[in-house]
Amino acid sequence: KVEVPSYSKCGQLAGKETQSKYPDAQIIEYVHEGREAKEDSTIEKFKRMLKEADKEFGVFVTIEFVTETEEVVTIEFKETLR
Repeated sequence: KVEVPSYSKCGQLAGKETQSKYPDAQIIEYVHEGREAKEDSTIEKFKRMLKEADKEFGVFVTIEFVTETEEVVTIEFKETLR
């Protein structure tokens, strides 16, 4: 039996939201950057490398959710050159 990492739900959400925000881009690489616990919430950080036309760029996706209920509080995107 393969164990699913605890961040996989957020990873799928990050992928879906990235595809929605950048519909013409192809996700060519993704990395789970880590997890941060706050008082009542958890923050999962991901980096997606995208290719759109002849340009490649990175997008940091940060998802904050209520730890107990897994209700998403915010999803933030920050573009980077690499």
